[in-house]
Amino acid sequence: MKFCLYLFCIVCFCLKLEDSNAQNNNLCKYVNTFIGTKKMGHTFPGACVPFGMVQLSPDTDTLPYLINGKYNADVYRYCAGYQYDDKSIIGFSHTHFSGTGHSDLGDFLLMPSTGAVHLNPGIAGLKGSGYRSAFKHENEKTQPGYYSVLLDDHRIQAELTASERVGFHRYTFPKSDSAHIVLDLGYGLYNYPDKSVWCVARIENDTLITGYKQCVGWARTRTLYFAMVLSKPMRSFGSNNPAKKEVYKGFWRKFDQSTNFPDLAGRDLKLYMDFKTEAQESIQIKFAISAVSIDGALMNLSAEIPHFNFEKTKQEALNKWEKELSKVNIEADEEVKTNFYTAMYHAFISPNIFMDVDQQYKGLDYRTHRAENFTNYSTFSLWDTYRALHPLFNIIQIEKNKNMVQSMMAHYHQSALHMLPIWSHFGNDNWCMSGYHATSVIADAIVKNGTLMDAKNALDACVRTAEKSDYEGIGDYMRLGYVPMEASRVSVSNTLEYAYDDWCIAQLARKANDTLVYNRFMNRSKNYTHVFDTKSGFVKAKNARGEFTKQFDALSTSNQGLIEGNAWNYSFFVPQDPDHLIQLMGGKKKFNSKLDSLFNMYLPGKYFAETEDITREGIIGTYVHGNEPAHHVPYLYNFSGEAFKTQAILRKIMSNQYRASADGLGGNDDCGQMSAWYIFSALGFYPFAPASNTYQLGSPVVQSAIIHLENGKQFKILVENQSAKNIYVKSVYLNGQLMRGTNISHQDIMQGGTLKFIMDEKPFK
Repeated sequence: MKFCLYLFCIVCFCLKLEDSNAQNNNLCKYVNTFIGTKKMGHTFPGACVPFGMVQLSPDTDTLPYLINGKYNADVYRYCAGYQYDDKSIIGFSHTHFSGTGHSDLGDFLLMPSTGAVHLNPGIAGLKGSGYRSAFKHENEKTQPGYYSVLLDDHRIQAELTASERVGFHRYTFPKSDSAHIVLDLGYGLYNYPDKSVWCVARIENDTLITGYKQCVGWARTRTLYFAMVLSKPMRSFGSNNPAKKEVYKGFWRKFDQSTNFPDLAGRDLKLYMDFKTEAQESIQIKFAISAVSIDGALMNLSAEIPHFNFEKTKQEALNKWEKELSKVNIEADEEVKTNFYTAMYHAFISPNIFMDVDQQYKGLDYRTHRAENFTNYSTFSLWDTYRALHPLFNIIQIEKNKNMVQSMMAHYHQSALHMLPIWSHFGNDNWCMSGYHATSVIADAIVKNGTLMDAKNALDACVRTAEKSDYEGIGDYMRLGYVPMEASRVSVSNTLEYAYDDWCIAQLARKANDTLVYNRFMNRSKNYTHVFDTKSGFVKAKNARGEFTKQFDALSTSNQGLIEGNAWNYSFFVPQDPDHLIQLMGGKKKFNSKLDSLFNMYLPGKYFAETEDITREGIIGTYVHGNEPAHHVPYLYNFSGEAFKTQAILRKIMSNQYRASADGLGGNDDCGQMSAWYIFSALGFYPFAPASNTYQLGSPVVQSAIIHLENGKQFKILVENQSAKNIYVKSVYLNGQLMRGTNISHQDIMQGGTLKFIMDEKPFK
């Protein structure tokens, strides 16, 4: 009887999901590209394709990184270039990060205008002071792969779309004898004097401009080439002649380089192109980039967008997004669908393809390489994305994640320091944040999908990175079992994160059948105990003599040896060994009490007032969801006998920290990590410790879901009696069998099947 009932439920479920699929064949309509952090402005609403090299977007101001030689804190609001509260747009640049806590890029700014020629953006709110223009949000239109806005001051309709390596602009002008398009080659995000090292532009003819820019910044050495094609010949052109500012002017001074001179160069080069336009006349621009050469940019342009059919490219971009979003079909209420598919959109913006269409790319060694049998990627925000984004890829983007791991291995082989990436972009490592989390991503990929690559070579790269003794206290860590406070200002974070990464290396060693490395790194993975003070119940900084600091404040994020978090959050960072952590904190009862306090106590504002990455909106109690170190913590109750509390707090986090509004995220999305956390949690399971083979169960907010796996199978999720009140899990069935415990294995998912949650309004203890 029970079996028949189960079959009936499955049939009904399949019919429901088929109906859901029919309704969800336009999933892009649920994506809200404005959802981000309103205060910090870490989202860009522009046009890109999944994992594309180009992220074409409006930028709304040009605040300098330095004022009078000191850091300008307001620049942080422009990490992605776009700030929702601003009233004007200064132009449309071609490269952006999605939700990072630091910035770079913003390459090749284009801006259409009419009237007098301006080669600077001018002052916000002062019409006519520059080429910037006022705009209104009601005149913005977006969908994945497309952005449109009316530039009020010039009455120009600006539209953007893109392919992987080419930005496509369409500017519809009013009738004008003085229409212009400005190209600012010296512009960039987080700008400061001398960030732009050199710019070159060559006007090949009246519709083609080529060149490159060299700059420093977060990426220490970066060169990017371009090819720009106009649909309408320019009448004339000019520049700001930046060579006048050079100490040595050379004999180029024989020429007037400010007007109609075709061979331009300088540190802060700005060009303008003049046109005569009729009413509602459109000028289209295709702008291709390459990290290899001008020929590479021209090749990318002709290969990806050989025509001037803007609508065709726009539809192709939309189709690419629809294909990626369709990897998971859900049935849920409208707000959950918006949050879910916006999260999917954010999760698939980066990492970014970093090679030309002929597979050539600029390596970490400044040489040109060809990616043989893989796609080369960049933008690895690994301190963030190892937690949930790459584990998500290990389910629904396996082939791409394989290529990302191969890109990390190429990075390792090209590195003069012989290290895997820490935080890399555009052929550079910017060395941001702590840990060596490429080891987690690599181990997770091989442990879960073991046939992807040579485990032995990957293990060698991980071990060599983990034994780089002159990097961030690793030498002391190997000698003492912890990073002393004298060696690093983030000594506690480093110790905790190294210990977790070492556990990942041990799992990889086990996969590679290397017992010696497995034992060595399993021993290292216990080093977190050396910074855990059992008297206070918190992790603390310790000096080289083995003495804990006396200047301790568990609520503070400053001078505690921690990065972007306080001891309340970091003391729970032992995803590799939660059972022993519970013992260190005095057993399950005391542990649960402390975990309760984390989520229920109040964190005074003074403790995060000077911390850019944390705002009140991203905090629940003292738990900081707006930053990453504690993303696994809500699932810890699963290990301490009170899984119902995990279910309750997950619902609270998903409700409070993810909303369908411009300030809908409680913190930086950090290249998709915040979004990947939501995707997993909304579906009802989470990769608590990447490089393990299991996921912890939670409290799903979808009614049903189908995950379309790359092996052709489907993993289905059915949630019975799910509602805003029924947040507790009464029972879980996998393929009709009642599950014991709170986890599900990777193999259970990848072989396909049905996971069924029965929900209730009462907690089950």
